[in-house]
Parts: sequence; C-alpha cells; structure tokens
Amino acid sequence: MNRVVSPEAAREILVALGAPRRLMTHGRLVLEAADELLRAMRTLGVDVDERLVRAGAMLHDAGKILHPNELTNPGKNHEEAGEAMLLAQDVDPVVARCCVTHAQWASFDCSLEELLVALADALWKGIRRDPIERRVVDEVARRLRGDAWESFVVLDECFERIAEAGPERLERSVRADADA
Repeated sequence: MNRVVSPEAAREILVALGAPRRLMTHGRLVLEAADELLRAMRTLGVDVDERLVRAGAMLHDAGKILHPNELTNPGKNHEEAGEAMLLAQDVDPVVARCCVTHAQWASFDCSLEELLVALADALWKGIRRDPIERRVVDEVARRLRGDAWESFVVLDECFERIAEAGPERLERSVRADADA
C-alpha cells in the first residue's frame, strides 16, 4: 500500500537511504518555506493536501542521494532517479512525482500541491520566480472562484516574506554544512 508520508517519516526515509546532511538540511529549509505557503492557503480558505506538500518539500531532491554531485552542481539526473527510488520505498506516487515536478513544473499539468513544492524550493533561498508564482495565484483564484488580483494581494505578501528570509536560511544551510 502506497503512503503519503509525514515530514518526520520523510526524514526517516532519507536517513535510511543514506542522505547526506546537506540534503537533510535542504529538505528542512524548503519545508519551512512550504509551511509558510500552507499558512497562506489556510488564510485564503484554499483546501490543499498539506501532508503531500510537506512530504514533497522534504523528499523532492531525494535523487541527489544517487547523484551527490548535483548537491553542489547543476543537474537533472536526480529528478527521475528520486522518483524511482521513492516508489521503491512504497512512497505514494503523487509524493514521489514531486522529485520531477519540482524542477519541471512548467512542462507538466501539476496539482496546486506540486506547484507549492516547486515554489517553496525557489523561495526558501530568496528567489522570486514570476511564472510559477503567477501559476499558483491563478490556480488559487480558480479554486476560490474569485479574482486573481484578490489572491495575488495575499499571496504576493507571503511570497515576499518567505523570500526576505532567504539569506538567513542560506546562512543556516552553510552553517549546517560547516558543522558537518
């Protein structure tokens, strides 16, 4: 039976698979950003699968266990490798798919949950990406059957708040690497 995992269970999966400290830290920092996005969804009254978003935030880069050079260098090999590895661990395919969609969201018909994982992966380090932000705003407005501008006002403030904390999160990431 496939399972959508909690962030704690996701952490245990990563540890069992031999994830390096840097990857564990990255997952936690992306989860922090995802939690902020989820608070905004609750504020707006948007129903999302929070467990999926939180698990996806922790596990989206799991494939870097198999491709450790991509922890510090660009690369896409970890995406499909991560999905396959998580599927072999009986992780719900929807969560495992976040390994691919976090980077290739523009090429897929993604759920709002997948988009939130991808957005958290950018915002955690202070990077604003208009195309994905716009896609999230549009999907939220569609779900609320409202005006995109109304959703934008709330979400833009959230996106900016997360991005402003990016340098501090990056510093924590660097410190965690140095302490290893």
